[in-house]
Amino acid sequence: MRNVDGTSAILLTVDVVILTLRDSSLHVLLVQRRAPPFAGQWAIPGGLVQSNESLEEGARRTLYERTGIQNVPLEQLHTFDDLDRDPRGRVVTVAYCAVVPAPLAAHAGRNAADVCWQPVRMLPEMAFDHAKIVQFAVQRLRQKLAHSAIGFQLLPERFTLSQLQRAYEAVLGESLDKRNFRRRILQAGVIEPTGEVLFGDGRPARLYRCIPSAVAEVKPRRVFP
Repeated sequence: MRNVDGTSAILLTVDVVILTLRDSSLHVLLVQRRAPPFAGQWAIPGGLVQSNESLEEGARRTLYERTGIQNVPLEQLHTFDDLDRDPRGRVVTVAYCAVVPAPLAAHAGRNAADVCWQPVRMLPEMAFDHAKIVQFAVQRLRQKLAHSAIGFQLLPERFTLSQLQRAYEAVLGESLDKRNFRRRILQAGVIEPTGEVLFGDGRPARLYRCIPSAVAEVKPRRVFP
């Protein structure tokens, strides 16, 4: 595509990284491209921004068209503008990220041959620079984990300390000392017991919930680790 003066037009796209926990592992939602370029390869949901919509509106529309997912809390992540990121020409993309508490039901929609939840540590060969975008989103999530309530977005409203620790470990990609983790997270004052317990194979586990007001108060300092 070219402008009226003969220069190459710059196209604007949006891409969406959706992260969640599955089997105690951090997963990302991928779509299999149906059309070239990179037909048959995996990518994150995205597409061109239309002239009558904002960037976020475009992100929500393309996410719904590709996967059927809607009403997720999107946050603008970063602008990716490498000159050679798209073989079709000069394309700049604005990436968004969403962190959800469980794998959402998704189906292959417009221009998608398939969809899947893939562990971020085992990404397949991906179209464009989408592997780079996913890794950027994971790194941003790790950075925010110590200063915000974003880790709680991976969990149900009520959770055990073991579930919370597994969420941290999945994001950080490393094991944490159980005693130290529990001491630090309880001392931070960002969670409170619900008075309920979860029954399973072992001893009943106390259920906790996030205290949003407390999390807001401690955001300027590190909570963990």
